[in-house]
Amino acid sequence: MFELAIIWDWIAFAVRWVHVITAIAWIGSSFYFIALDLGLRTAEGMPAGAHGEEWQVHGGGFYHIQKYLVAPERMPDHLTWFKWESYATWLSGAALLMIVYWVGAELFLIDRAKADLTVWQGILISAASLSIGWLVYDRLCKSSLGDRPTVLMLLLFVLLMVMGWGYNQIFTGRATMLHLGAFTATIMTANVFFIIMPNQEIVVKDLQEGRTPDPKYGKIAKLRSTHNNYLTLPVLFLMLSNHYPLAFGTDNNWLIAGLVFLMGVTIRHYFNTLHARKGNPAWTWLATAILFILVMWLSTAPMYQEPDENAEALEMTPRQTMFASAEGFEDAANIVKGRCSMCHAREPFYEGIHRPPKGILLENDHDIATAARQIYLQSGLTHAMPPANVTFMAPEERVQLVRWYRDAIADDAG
Repeated sequence: MFELAIIWDWIAFAVRWVHVITAIAWIGSSFYFIALDLGLRTAEGMPAGAHGEEWQVHGGGFYHIQKYLVAPERMPDHLTWFKWESYATWLSGAALLMIVYWVGAELFLIDRAKADLTVWQGILISAASLSIGWLVYDRLCKSSLGDRPTVLMLLLFVLLMVMGWGYNQIFTGRATMLHLGAFTATIMTANVFFIIMPNQEIVVKDLQEGRTPDPKYGKIAKLRSTHNNYLTLPVLFLMLSNHYPLAFGTDNNWLIAGLVFLMGVTIRHYFNTLHARKGNPAWTWLATAILFILVMWLSTAPMYQEPDENAEALEMTPRQTMFASAEGFEDAANIVKGRCSMCHAREPFYEGIHRPPKGILLENDHDIATAARQIYLQSGLTHAMPPANVTFMAPEERVQLVRWYRDAIADDAG
């Protein structure tokens, strides 16, 4: 018999799988075309309007690629559009955000020690905030700053830092980093949907109807595409950060994110310069290493946070109360505190653990009731936790955790 918790967890896995696949496709095509564009060379005999060409070899075959700054004289019969990689990545990411952080808002999204939000308030802030970046950024791009790309990138960096700080004032550290990544990814996909593709469609339509396309549309699209190129690596870091408490489990997480954005610039600058055959700026690797050392230092400064003395006194939500009042909760809580809380604590005391794994706390009744579904899946149905069973959780203890969770669900359904 399939239970809702099991079905939901597999749905989350499936959506995450789709998200990773589509992200690979989007990022791969983005990196490829930026490198291709920068590496184009002029050659004799190129067609009128051609800007450059490149010969490539892959999979046993040779490819001859030519780029037109505006458009060829005649529209080809077949034209491949690169857009669904971006759209599918954003849509699957939005679905994953809803599944993990909206449905699991009490555990993963809302930090009531920072802001006492209801679930619907947290979800509303989460959804509304993602559009703010695009609106501000788009307005800046369409202003006179559009001709000053360096200043524009600096202002975008400031916007990202402000949003990171703001997220950290109300959300959990894990949600802060994830939302900053989603915020940035929304800007990137909106660039494709609202600017890059419409501009390319204008050029194609002009060509089909016998008009000479305006080169400004290609220039605008290339600016947005370049911005996307520099934002890609930081977005990947932010999406992966939820697996590493040292990245998100600190008040400095928004500063860590800021340094990662700078690392994205230094790394992409190296490869972009190399692909454009304009030198070998090896200094960027030293700069990246220094930034990464600062990231590691920020993740442990201070190493330990002050315990939240009010954690036990926080008012429970109806769902938390359901699990805390269910038959067998006391036994289950004792098991969790004895087998799990040495790592999942505000100040972990298991050797080598400096932050609670995935930011999940299991020190008191409030914590345990909040994480009931994760305890059931990770330590009851499966043996994922404790890892390698380092605390020797007995089979009968796992049975007790399963019984407690199922009894609570059954009582609620009844």
